[in-house]
Amino acid sequence: MSLNQTPRSNRVHIAIFGRRNAGKSSLINAITNQEIAVVSPVMGTTTDPVYKAMELLPIGPVVIIDTAGLDDEGVLGELRKNKTLEVLNKTDLALLVIDATTGVTSFDKEILVQLREKKIPIVGVLNKIDEAQLSKEDITALERTLGLKLVSVSSTTNEGIHKLKESMIKVLPDDGDDLRLVGDIISPGDFVVLVVPIDKGAPKGRLILPQQQTIRDILDNDAIAITAKETELKETLLSLGKKPSLVITDSQAFHSVAADVPEDIPLTSFSIIFARSKGDLDEMLKGVAKIKDLKENDTVLVVEGCTHHRQADDIGRVKIPRWLKQLTGKDLNYQYASGTSFPADLKDYSLVIHCGGCMLNHREMQHRISQVISQQVPIVNYGLLIAHVQGILERAISPLIAKTQQ
Repeated sequence: MSLNQTPRSNRVHIAIFGRRNAGKSSLINAITNQEIAVVSPVMGTTTDPVYKAMELLPIGPVVIIDTAGLDDEGVLGELRKNKTLEVLNKTDLALLVIDATTGVTSFDKEILVQLREKKIPIVGVLNKIDEAQLSKEDITALERTLGLKLVSVSSTTNEGIHKLKESMIKVLPDDGDDLRLVGDIISPGDFVVLVVPIDKGAPKGRLILPQQQTIRDILDNDAIAITAKETELKETLLSLGKKPSLVITDSQAFHSVAADVPEDIPLTSFSIIFARSKGDLDEMLKGVAKIKDLKENDTVLVVEGCTHHRQADDIGRVKIPRWLKQLTGKDLNYQYASGTSFPADLKDYSLVIHCGGCMLNHREMQHRISQVISQQVPIVNYGLLIAHVQGILERAISPLIAKTQQ
């Protein structure tokens, strides 16, 4: 699989944590055998987290995240530390780098506690062993202090780097089978029709990520993907030699597509598929049921996992407020978050409406949902909300619910 074929959201996120000058950036260069990170003896060279998508054999496609030192100082240092801690919410595997010349510090212990609280797989790394004269007893004492086995390495001489990679492979979570799109609800040879509107918001010359990933999942499961615009859907269905096993549409075209697709053909949307794959479909269905409880002047948070140019009829800022007004008859207040921004305090919101999350990895999407649930705020995603507004929610979720209940 080449670099261009795997989006960041589908890559294993490997984050490097440790004090300033523990050799985190040098370690990245040693692991990847490339000059990826800027290395300097000046403390605090790495400021904001640096993301690098690449192939790391034999693990495969990964995102390496270089973070600022946990012992950063001053006002800016505190901001950089907060950015480092935000990385925890998307980390699939953490490397905790201990400087062999200074030993274990309170900063190392603090981040270790947080990694364990979030149940993130950890590999302890004792770096700069070429500069420190440590006996086996010394290393055992450090491990006892941390309660963590350490892999001894030198990012300068590459000593221990192969063993470190082996340790990383052993602890990596194997959750690929849980991140389902449609592979478990179709069979080899099935026809799956994808409805892809091409409007002014569509990117020139390419499909958006959920469409690409769904097509690939269909092909990986030996089924046949047939793609059409909503204006050609009727003709497409009439032209097929057999009935499709599933129709998947962009949520914004739900109304016209539902009218054109016979009731005996299962229908859902890309966003609803992602609600199950990366999110929590059951929790979001509970959120749908709470929409009727919205009151006049309640505040709704609309969240998108990416940043994009706003269109005149933008779904988050124009269409969703219009649909909710039509559905509830209430005047509601709206606030917005996009990209990596997600509020920690949600108590002032009566509802969170999230996009499908195609640009977020599974762990980060799960973190956001758990954060919402812990503060007892209902959450829905775009596709479920739109299906509810259009009066076709039961039909849109039935292909996924039926499979889940089998």
